[in-house]
Amino acid sequence: MSERTLFDKVWDLHTVGILPGGQTQLFIGLHLIHEVTSPQAFAMLRERNLKVLFPERTVATVDHIVPTEIQARPFVDELAEQMIQALEDNCKEQGIRFYNIGCGNQGIVHVIAPEQGFTQPGMTIACGDSHTSTHGAFGAIAFGIGTTQVRDVLASQTLCLSKLKVRRIEVNGALKPGVFAKDVILHIIRTLGVKAGVGFAYEFAGTTFEAMIMEERMTICNMAIEGGARCGYINPDQVTFDYLKGRDFAPTSEQWDAAVAWWKTIASDSDAVYDDTVVFDAAQIAPTVTWGITPGQGIAVDESVPTVETMSIDERPIAEEAYLYMDLKPGQPLIGTKVDVCFIGSCTNGRLSDLREAAKFAEGRHVAPGVKAFVVPGSERVKLAAEAEGLHEIFLAAGFEWREAGCSMCLAMNPDKLVGRQLSASSSNRNFKGRQGSSSGRTLLMSPAMVVAAAVKGEVADVREFLV
Repeated sequence: MSERTLFDKVWDLHTVGILPGGQTQLFIGLHLIHEVTSPQAFAMLRERNLKVLFPERTVATVDHIVPTEIQARPFVDELAEQMIQALEDNCKEQGIRFYNIGCGNQGIVHVIAPEQGFTQPGMTIACGDSHTSTHGAFGAIAFGIGTTQVRDVLASQTLCLSKLKVRRIEVNGALKPGVFAKDVILHIIRTLGVKAGVGFAYEFAGTTFEAMIMEERMTICNMAIEGGARCGYINPDQVTFDYLKGRDFAPTSEQWDAAVAWWKTIASDSDAVYDDTVVFDAAQIAPTVTWGITPGQGIAVDESVPTVETMSIDERPIAEEAYLYMDLKPGQPLIGTKVDVCFIGSCTNGRLSDLREAAKFAEGRHVAPGVKAFVVPGSERVKLAAEAEGLHEIFLAAGFEWREAGCSMCLAMNPDKLVGRQLSASSSNRNFKGRQGSSSGRTLLMSPAMVVAAAVKGEVADVREFLV
């Protein structure tokens, strides 16, 4: 088993006890909630006459069901209105901090917690959302949990979990022009597979990650779950500290120096022991696009759709399913595939740096005829900051729609949905069947810059063609 890694240190510091079955009762330092997985959890508390134990350790926002165009209340979708009302009522009753639409701090839960400084190194974080692994970018151990576990954290501030093994994923070297953090994590998942991380925490290390800004690191950790890992993290360093300093809920004055000193101690030791280590060369990573129905079915944009002969026996059934569903033939190029919808946003790629990079490629160009393209900022703060820089004007001039903050078409629990067999070029995190709102809709995952390239050409394109 691993020893002296950040995961081991944080796990041990938050262990309340070992249960008879061998699981650990783990204290959760920060609990993030939203409108989709919390109503039933609160109802279960009421059935047992229980209160939220530490409401000051819980932060709520609304994101999944939020319309990104017309936000007038009541929402047109009655179920969405019921969900937001339930969250409003529960937070008021239990004394929980709640960021509602229009308050200036609302947004995707995995965007607002880091940008406000709630997420900090050495924490344990839980949320009823798979992509809670995002917060591991700060050197936190962050888990996505189910509704009954949301109930458990609300009632006891603890979770019962089995300790994970730790795999070190090392990427070294400089990324080539046109290659971004999204390409790196898609490449890792493509290489290792969507089940390789089962039972593991992923520690992302190496010079490539060290050179990334915090928002790029969040993209990496966000999709650790898509590689099967329960969580992913990056050791805190000066980049982490610089990002956090001055944030709303970060330590201040003399507490800051003490916090940084402690944060440094929780990083994995130089002689830490890992259960497994995998090494990648950044120079070998190209702009990457998924072609199938799992995030592991990805290829470099200039490669062809793989044939079953190149796959293991275990991979072939889902590949055959993907060919049929995606209307793709083995061996055909992905470049030139017509797209209908282009979406920039989500907890993976809806932050300010993502919008800045996308705007660079959109400026002076225009969305192809017949393509619906839109940009959804990850939070109200991101939207405001982007507008202050004039990014919205660049997108609007290029033919993109500029929306309000929310999860949007990442999972389509809101009005932003694919229609019929539409094909989407998306900067989100999952390309499962029906993920973007249509039972037959299709999704290609890629970086925001690649989404812009697809929008402009009306087909899958290599963003490197746009480099000057």
